[in-house]
This record gives sequence, structure tokens and C-alpha cells, in this order.
Amino acid sequence: MKTTAIKMVSVLVIGCFLVSSIPAQNRPGQKDSESKTKVILLGTGTPNPDPHHSGCSVAITVNETPYIIDFGPGLVRKAAALSPSYGGPIPALEPKRLKTAFLTHLHSDHTTGYPDLILTPWVMGRDEPLEVYGPEGIKEMTQNILKAYKEDIKYRLYGTEPANDKGWRVHTHEIKPGMIYSDAQMKVEAFEVNHGTWPHAFGFRFITPDKIIVISGDTAPCDNIIEFAKSADILIHEVYSQKGFEKRSPVWQKYHTQHHTSTHELSLIAQKTRPKLLILYHILLWGTSEQELLQEITDKYDGKVVIGSDLDIYE
Repeated sequence: MKTTAIKMVSVLVIGCFLVSSIPAQNRPGQKDSESKTKVILLGTGTPNPDPHHSGCSVAITVNETPYIIDFGPGLVRKAAALSPSYGGPIPALEPKRLKTAFLTHLHSDHTTGYPDLILTPWVMGRDEPLEVYGPEGIKEMTQNILKAYKEDIKYRLYGTEPANDKGWRVHTHEIKPGMIYSDAQMKVEAFEVNHGTWPHAFGFRFITPDKIIVISGDTAPCDNIIEFAKSADILIHEVYSQKGFEKRSPVWQKYHTQHHTSTHELSLIAQKTRPKLLILYHILLWGTSEQELLQEITDKYDGKVVIGSDLDIYE
């Protein structure tokens, strides 16, 4: 069984890193009462049904407030695994607290968990509508999901099961590049990325009182990633193995060069942006090992890099 660890990255040692703890009171300029940001990888997988990696989804928590990015399959159960109700350490990930979410694009591996995000937290007690920010098409997708589950919703509302009439509802916000969200502890900026011919694909820059976190979404290398990832504390970026890519057929090579980012390309991006920590997710190995993939990056980039796994916590 995998044990979840809180990772505070200090030194990269060819794929391993030291775990250290810096007390809040010893951090320059930060008081113990100030905001604490955590990044949690709920799912790091791809469209491939790898049983060890759930679908693509990330949570950022600031104090007790969670923000969900992408809705891969399994996301609510992964969040629940880290909640106190199931023996976990993060109260913000109680399912009923999942109320604000952001979607990079409408590909199925990023959205098949969307009905779960709408309905399960409601069943578990969420008593206000889910707020969702995503590209053009998210409104229609939401309407179709609610239509598909209308009998379930109706039965829970008007049967003997106690259920509120708010938590199943969804407020959708179709986004364009720019600042798309702001509250007392979070600002979110969306920027377009190059996911082949997919018409509306975004990355996000999250700004909290103590962290700047950039998430690439699915993308080939593009100028916007370099612009928005500069000065980031954490860059979470998709990647595929260059060595594995070279074994692929010409048809698949053409596809992946237009839609995704190789280890060699990501090394160049990291050199230009210099994040304090680079987290790899949505990884395509194609027969290479994780260690080999990591080496492909660290041969060309000397910053801190880790391979993300489901239920990893970074703070």
C-alpha cells in the first residue's frame, strides 16, 4: 500500500529528494497565522487506464479552502482518501467542501470525473452550487450531465432521502485569457496553451498569499508557458519520454509533437522559467522507466524536479 507523504523538497539527488521541515515561525516574512498553501496531486494519469494512476486532477488548498483543477476519473475518492473522514490529514478535502473548480480543456481524461464532482459532494452534504470555470463548451457539457442524471437528482430530492436543493446545482463560467477568479486568498489567471488543433485549451496561474503555482494542462511547448511560469514557486507540467517517443510510429510521433511536451523540450522550458520546484504529471513513458525519464530532464536542467504520484502533497 502506498503511503502518502508531505514532501518539502530541498535537494534533488538523481530522482530522489531530501525531506525537510522548516517551521512556519522560521520562514522569512511569514507568521504562523498567515496562509498556508498545499498542492495535492489527486490524479497524475493519462487517457491510458493505468490502475496505479487516477485521471488527471490537482487540488490546491489555502488554509481550509480547496480549489480543484481538472476532473479526471477518481478525483472525489482520491480527495476523500486525504480527508479526516477517511483517516487523512487535510480537512479541506472533505468531499462536501469541494465547491470551486477549474478545467483546462474538455478532453475526456480531464472530464470523466465531472459528474462525480457534481453529485457525490452534494450527496455528502454540499449545500451550495458548484462553481466551475472552464473553456467554451463547459456550459453545454454541464447541462447534458444534469440532464443525464435528472432521475437520480429527482429521486434524492423528492424521495425519503434527506437532500438539499442547492448542492447539485452548478454555476458555469466560460472563460477567456486573463484574470478569471479572485477571492480573499486566491487569484487565478488563465492563459492559452498549444494543444494541437484543440480550439480552447488553457493553463492556469494560481496566486495565493504565499505561493505562485502554474499548471500547464495539456500542451506542446508555447511562449505562454514561459511567460506565465516565470517566478513560479511550483510548475506542474505534463511530459513524455523522448527515448520512448523515438520508438513510436510516425503517425503517433506527429500527433505527440503537436499536442504534448517532451522531456528535452521541458528541460528548455524549465531553464527559461526556473521554478523553485518542477512537478511532472500526465506522464507518457512508453516503455522507459520513471528514473530514465527523470534523467532525460536532469541531464539538461539542474533545478529541483520530482515525478508526481497520486496523493502526493507538496507544501
